[in-house]
Amino acid sequence: MSVRMLTFAVLILLAGSCYYDKEEDLYPGLPGSSCDTTGVTWSGTVAPLMASNCNACHNPAAPSGNVVTSTFDGLKTAVNSGIFWKAINHEAGASPMPQGGNKLPDCDLRKIKAWIDAGAPQN
Repeated sequence: MSVRMLTFAVLILLAGSCYYDKEEDLYPGLPGSSCDTTGVTWSGTVAPLMASNCNACHNPAAPSGNVVTSTFDGLKTAVNSGIFWKAINHEAGASPMPQGGNKLPDCDLRKIKAWIDAGAPQN
């Protein structure tokens, strides 16, 4: 084996060894993971997420896309239409939200999905 080939092989091995994954991304349901989706509520979880990510554009005074996220009734309407989840999860059939921004963090999306799957209660 030539020195060049040996050097190339070593570089390939070293480059591959730099790759890693975050445990919480690989195994989100493990006990002790940082994303707890139990006990998710409208008032304690979802409303604060809407306030920090959505309400500036989706409020009763200026409801972008005719979607209001700052009130329970407004968000419930969007959830019931199916468009809300598609938009925040960047799925086909809806404009990705936040507009011009990245998806919400996976943990936030899992919390919102847990609330929706529970029937989107006003709790």
